[in-house]
Amino acid sequence: MNRNIVLCVVLSIVTCGIYGIYWFVKMTDETNDMTGSTVASGIVAFLLTIVTCGIYVFYWNYKMGEKVDQINGTPSNSGILFLILALFGLSIVNYCIIQNAINNKVAPQI
Repeated sequence: MNRNIVLCVVLSIVTCGIYGIYWFVKMTDETNDMTGSTVASGIVAFLLTIVTCGIYVFYWNYKMGEKVDQINGTPSNSGILFLILALFGLSIVNYCIIQNAINNKVAPQI
């Protein structure tokens, strides 16, 4: 689904993170569909993040970086970048990069 990135960030802030959870789940499901991955659905990834007290989200960020590379068709390793951003508390930047890759795949810009 093509989403407005700025609106998603604003909604995440205004709803005190509730929309961010929804966005997390949907992005995970959409990237799984685009890459043919069967690792963990969005809701499972969210529950694993809760159960592991947030540790799983670092692994999630790394894997999402790899999925973004697959979606974009680039041989780079964005997983390291995503992990570093997550370690510094900038996962929202990762969300924006992931959503941009999804948007470009769904409706490529001319």
